[in-house]
Amino acid sequence: MNILALDTSMGACSAALLRSAARAQRLITRHELMERGHAESLMPMVAAVMAEAEQDFADLDLIVATVGPGSFTGVRIAISAARGFALVMKAKLWGTDSLTVMAAEASAADVTEGSDAPLAVAVDARRDMIYFGLFGADGQRREGPLLLTPQDASLLLPSDLRIVVGSGATLLTEAANAHGRSIEATLIELQPRAAALAELALLAHETIPVLRPLYLRPPDAKPQAKMTASR
Repeated sequence: MNILALDTSMGACSAALLRSAARAQRLITRHELMERGHAESLMPMVAAVMAEAEQDFADLDLIVATVGPGSFTGVRIAISAARGFALVMKAKLWGTDSLTVMAAEASAADVTEGSDAPLAVAVDARRDMIYFGLFGADGQRREGPLLLTPQDASLLLPSDLRIVVGSGATLLTEAANAHGRSIEATLIELQPRAAALAELALLAHETIPVLRPLYLRPPDAKPQAKMTASR
């Protein structure tokens, strides 16, 4: 199985190639933090991982991408690229939400220190809102992704939860502390990585017919009524 994974959903851009055979597995990845420039950076990253692996595009079996939530424009970049590759290469598609990818990374880092306690992923969505997801210690999603205020999200936290990761973790812990909860914000710089996405795709053993963006809020940009041409 040859899997090409793409992520441009938040504050990073990454591509990964996972080659999995019966007795061996090889993962090649590129990852760079960035607020802008995902569209310009993604294709060179793809070219780099393919070249390092000496992999032919025609041999790709599965193209995967994060579908959001995240930046309105960023989410579309990886999805559009994945659709294009799949169409040309006759490869299958798969995708999952960006918070699930982040939870998988947090689980791999053993942020719960071997306990079975759940963890939360909170990403700063601005305007006093967060993207929120609740996961088991193994990274399995229990709830979300949701767009909530930190205060509302804090009311959904299980009694045994102690760890929150992501750029909105501090906002969520502050709200939880106001309700008498004691939880810890960690991995606040955590971003979705294509490498973790590729591994999730391998474990999923499934495909989907179409990748669609997961938007939890409308875009900030609005059409200007005065600039609309009359018909």
